Amino acid sequence: MSKVVLITGSTTGIGASTARLLSSKGYKVVVSGRRQDKGEEVVESIKSSGGQAIFFKVDVNSEDQVKELIRLTIEHYGRLDAAVNNAACALDDKIFGESSTDKFREMIETNVFGVFWCMQQEIKAMLNNGGGSIVNLTSMAGLNGIPLTSTYSATKHAVVGLTKSAALDYATQNIRINAVAPGAIRTEILNYAIESGAYPLEAIEGMFPMKRLGEPEEVAQGIAFLLENTYTTGTVLSIDGGFNAK
Repeated sequence: MSKVVLITGSTTGIGASTARLLSSKGYKVVVSGRRQDKGEEVVESIKSSGGQAIFFKVDVNSEDQVKELIRLTIEHYGRLDAAVNNAACALDDKIFGESSTDKFREMIETNVFGVFWCMQQEIKAMLNNGGGSIVNLTSMAGLNGIPLTSTYSATKHAVVGLTKSAALDYATQNIRINAVAPGAIRTEILNYAIESGAYPLEAIEGMFPMKRLGEPEEVAQGIAFLLENTYTTGTVLSIDGGFNAK
């Protein structure tokens, strides 16, 4: 029987690449996010390759919308076996003393409460069918201090804490919970920052021992590994071109 995977923030970038990769591995995919047009494009690309997928519009800032997302997933596919909590936002670009309280609060809502609410509902659904696997998206900024990202970094450190502690809570109930910590990945947001001149490409690449950006597909490969490896839980996998080895 094909497994069912839910991926938040999967209309573009890492989430979309993960949706396509997992579909190619036989998963039935729930694509979700705020951008319906982009989400439908991902669904159509999966279907055109012979896969099964559906899009549900959701904003993970709302606990009620998260609950409805899980309800719709179960209603459509009958179960939930795997989840990738990828939806996030990065709104800071200033030194700590100039950081915005409003932007920090918004990042906490999306990056921390969004993951918290998703995990709670996903775990409830997985317990009903004997177990499952969850991968959360943290960041290299969730494992290190990065200049000009203090508030974003705080939210991503929180994701690591949620991941590791929840993994221990459910280790004997056949639910595995892990995370990936990507470095600088070539996504819409990063491309915009580079093109606007906010972050020169050469400076970004110079931060990493491999001297290049990562691709969304490379992160998707790590996510797929963690979803499928049955003796790994509570782990944070760095996918960062060697940054965390320094």
